[in-house]
Amino acid sequence: MSDRRLQVFYTVAKLLSFTKAADALHMTQPAVTFQIRQLEEQFDTRLFDRTHNRVSLTEAGQLAYQYGERIFELYNEMEQAIKELTGDVRGALTVGASTTIAEYMLPALLGGFKAKYPEVNLRLKVSNTEGIVSMVENNVIDLGVVEAPVSNKNLLVEICQEDELVLVLPPEHPLASREAVSASDLLDYSFICREEGSGTREVVTEYLKQQGIDRSDIKECLELGSSESIKGAVEAGMGISILSRASVGKEFELGMLAAVPLDPPLRRPFSFVRQRQKFRLRAMEELLEFARNYCTAVNPESTANT
Repeated sequence: MSDRRLQVFYTVAKLLSFTKAADALHMTQPAVTFQIRQLEEQFDTRLFDRTHNRVSLTEAGQLAYQYGERIFELYNEMEQAIKELTGDVRGALTVGASTTIAEYMLPALLGGFKAKYPEVNLRLKVSNTEGIVSMVENNVIDLGVVEAPVSNKNLLVEICQEDELVLVLPPEHPLASREAVSASDLLDYSFICREEGSGTREVVTEYLKQQGIDRSDIKECLELGSSESIKGAVEAGMGISILSRASVGKEFELGMLAAVPLDPPLRRPFSFVRQRQKFRLRAMEELLEFARNYCTAVNPESTANT
């Protein structure tokens, strides 16, 4: 079986569209159809059902797709292993990060890595912590960086840095002049929180629970999907919130927002998450080492645990 026919089949099976596969492979649609027909003739069975302008895999097609996925993964491992014999660090890595990390930590980290290893093609996917963990589990990304504890025993979790969360509020707010605030101090004010599945939301909810406060006791006025949108709402006087100190540095310096520590302090880990059994590319090893050194430089007191 030629590699080209398998590649064409795999692309059609992944996209479930002959037209989209032709575009992705820079081929004409008749050429894609011809390659699939040859493969079906070789196996003497249909690999796709084409009904009502929809494409779906037959049982044989699903089996071929599963083997094709494994074959191309092995090809990739072989290619990377051979390249590593030359000592070059190159290839493609897909990194996923939860929102706070993607906005305030990764730009400098990935920029520095790219400057050191220009031959590595980096791709970034952004989601909340729950989404990033799911992407690692399903092999959509090579490395995840998240802002909440991960309990999945099938994944390797390595703490890279500690992050402090603080109360964020307008400078003229009654609590803004306090040296620290307790969880009970929040009960009298409208609170703005992150969406379900967010690492920040999970950590804040657990913190309040430890202080004897149920979420139902909090006067929630808004649920927003990013730190940036929450900061805008707080600045507009719509409520107060708890966010990473790293996310409000600029606004604090400009006097647009105030940041008050919590008592007791609220800290959480930023962690690398990856699969245990996945083939380890050299580019991945170099990225991990670079990231560890970066985190140590930013926060010398941080400790790494696997």
